[in-house]
Amino acid sequence: MVLCLVLFEGLAQAVPYDRPKIQLPEPRGYVSDHAQVIDGDWKERIRSVCQDLERKTGVEMVVVTVPTIKPFGSANEFATALYEKWGIGSTQQEHGVMVLVAVQERQAAITLGRQMLPVITPAVMNQVAHEDLQPSIELGHFGEGLYLTVVALATPAQEVRVGAIPNIHFKGLGFWLALFTAIGALSFFWWISRPDLRHPYRRIQKGEYWGTGQGGFGGNFGGFGGGTGGEGWK
Repeated sequence: MVLCLVLFEGLAQAVPYDRPKIQLPEPRGYVSDHAQVIDGDWKERIRSVCQDLERKTGVEMVVVTVPTIKPFGSANEFATALYEKWGIGSTQQEHGVMVLVAVQERQAAITLGRQMLPVITPAVMNQVAHEDLQPSIELGHFGEGLYLTVVALATPAQEVRVGAIPNIHFKGLGFWLALFTAIGALSFFWWISRPDLRHPYRRIQKGEYWGTGQGGFGGNFGGFGGGTGGEGWK
């Protein structure tokens, strides 16, 4: 599931349509400048933001420029088809973001995987479009506009952690591992402290038992168990 916002045409509603049978462009990394409108310096800045975002959060964000969206009817349709073909964010559990600009039509679209909707809302996308992307595109400053756009989108996306597991799971696991380890250690020391169990006949005959330290060690274990239990329930 993806959400695509068409800029400069208003917020479009998703409707079924027959996709034209055309050859879609191939990906070129974080920045696929098929229209060749992004200067090298801006391209490196955009790539750096996208790379840093994916390294820190797992979110995959890409920028695409195309000369035209034809024969598609809108940037929305083109961006959705391209997003799905490239599989943006698919390995990140639909944590993907695509920013597309069509130079000839002066249209742009922001496409999101469904897991990004809680942090990059339609309100956020509209604000980014009208404050950063639209003015730059109208002036032909594609590189600057796209750089400002990815920075603005990466800011809320920093809250995402792809594949993150709540810490309580690890704490719970740590509690049980510590508990079983402590029980195992207690059983071992108790066993070696009782030679009568290892060599029952000889020790029983001599009346030798090593039980004097068992109670103290058991008390220490009780304190350890309490501390571990408290950590596990935090």
